[in-house]
Amino acid sequence: MTCKGAVLRTIGLAQPYAETMPLSIEQITLASPGALEVVVKVAGAGLCHSDLSVINGHRGRDVPMVMGHEGAGEVVEIGAAVTDVKVGDHVAFQFSVSCGRCRACLSGRPNICEAAPAARSKGELISGGSRIRDADGNVLRHQAGVSCFAEYSVVHRGSVVVIDKDLPLIEAAVFGCAVMTGVGTVVNGARVSPGERVAIYGVGGVGLSGVMGARVAGAETIVAIDLDDAKLAKAASLGATHCFNATDPELDAKVREATDGGVDHALDFAGALPALKSAYAVTVRGGRITTAGLAPLGAQFAFEQGDLVSNEKSICGCYMGSCVPVRDIPRFVKLYRKGVLPVNELLDGVIGFDEINAGFDRLASGAALRQILAPHGIPG
Repeated sequence: MTCKGAVLRTIGLAQPYAETMPLSIEQITLASPGALEVVVKVAGAGLCHSDLSVINGHRGRDVPMVMGHEGAGEVVEIGAAVTDVKVGDHVAFQFSVSCGRCRACLSGRPNICEAAPAARSKGELISGGSRIRDADGNVLRHQAGVSCFAEYSVVHRGSVVVIDKDLPLIEAAVFGCAVMTGVGTVVNGARVSPGERVAIYGVGGVGLSGVMGARVAGAETIVAIDLDDAKLAKAASLGATHCFNATDPELDAKVREATDGGVDHALDFAGALPALKSAYAVTVRGGRITTAGLAPLGAQFAFEQGDLVSNEKSICGCYMGSCVPVRDIPRFVKLYRKGVLPVNELLDGVIGFDEINAGFDRLASGAALRQILAPHGIPG
């Protein structure tokens, strides 16, 4: 099968991307699916900071690569051994496929499968190798086993979760990353309980999902912190009780004042060391700092070990919202359809391939939360 796809060939090009064009729209060829693989017609794919961090070089990956890891579509072909997904099913992609057999998977933590990182670092599917070639027959790598900035995508069966057909696929596109990571970090990673006080650092698409998740979890106080006042206004509309700009020199004191001395949970979605430093400072004795943001490679966070012990704080990483995708994505979809998780509020609009580079300019500047690429054209 041949189709169009957005290919990253050079990492670290300068902005504006609308001029340097790091993503080239090319004709690509997809191999037929292997026994445990499926082909998905991509209806929508979200532009995410995780994509941006590959484009700008903050997260090391080998290229050339077909980009995109968050999206949704319709299954159009299945491999010979796939029995629980059928042609015509609507699916959301999830970006961390699991083997089902390693120590992490067997302990009920498929999001940190031990086999997945090796495949991801090679740009391959977990079943081995790439299924994508360029017009000259050269191998193209997969991003996170998904590569959904394309009209069609060949993925391992474990990279898709079947969803209800009456959920618009443009809206479904954000569930496999922004919603899963943001809401999951609150309910699975931090395990926020009713009545607790929460601070959320970084309220982009993932952090705003965290705000919504904290409200669903019953948090009494939800403090949003960001560099962008427009994002803070959005956070307030989605349930944040207090909002502070991260540049405020009195930030820590103001968070403590707003939360009667500090928060029970500080959640970092910014992936920035100043955010982590502040999160540690505003967390009460016995509280927990949970970080789900990815800082540039090599970034290190320091704390005083004695303070950690004497105040019995906890610092924990949370990858992919500590989710079990086949369990949690349907749960979060149900919450959306009940109106308590309004993830449609994250969407800034739908774009075509011709806007994808400019779209990443908007994302990098903070002017957009979640733009959705429609590979087959913007719906009428």
